Amino acid sequence: MEPKTQSQFEDLLPVMAEKLGGDGLIGELCKGFRLLMDGDKGVITFDSLKRNAAVLGLQSLTDDELWAMLKEGDYDGDGTLSEMEFCVLMFRLSPELMDQSRFLLEAALEEELKNFY
Repeated sequence: MEPKTQSQFEDLLPVMAEKLGGDGLIGELCKGFRLLMDGDKGVITFDSLKRNAAVLGLQSLTDDELWAMLKEGDYDGDGTLSEMEFCVLMFRLSPELMDQSRFLLEAALEEELKNFY
């Protein structure tokens, strides 16, 4: 059996979205952000992510893997994750939720176009 080189996780965001609705899901993501953030800086730093990784069940990740996670969502290049960057990253890491969002957007656009003509 080959060793795992990539962390596996179950994508629970679609289930949360279905049960909580859009506002509830965003609220829960914000709570998750606050659990991981550096309380003094108001952002998720490498140190705060490493310190709180066990909350997400990520205690086995290496420093390189944690840095990669941070860099994946760091859109402004400041080396940290703001609340917005964190929420966007969580959506991006959920392929099923992204597909659902794309479907809902397409349906809404089709409906608007019907009303337009």
